[in-house]
Amino acid sequence: MGNFVSGTPLISYIANKFPSMDYEGQRLAEKCYQWIIVLFGVVGFIWGYFCQQYIQTVYVLGAGVLLATLLVIPPWPMFRRHPLQWQNSRKGRQGRQDKAKTS
Repeated sequence: MGNFVSGTPLISYIANKFPSMDYEGQRLAEKCYQWIIVLFGVVGFIWGYFCQQYIQTVYVLGAGVLLATLLVIPPWPMFRRHPLQWQNSRKGRQGRQDKAKTS
């Protein structure tokens, strides 16, 4: 609670608390999400056709969306296996703004 009192915004608190996924993890998460949605959509369509009730299709598809959201949205460790290697900052070199001032 001390972070909120000192003026740190909620967004930066959450961003620092939970690590983000890397690009390969985002690709894997997108593929998983698409496969789960398509699978549940096909199963839901078959089940709804069998029951002759469209609402059953919607229920199965909704369960698929909920499952896919719970599996994909949090940054699970399987989505953080390839972290980016950032370059070290260069000391003694000014930014573009300082170069523009001297010209």
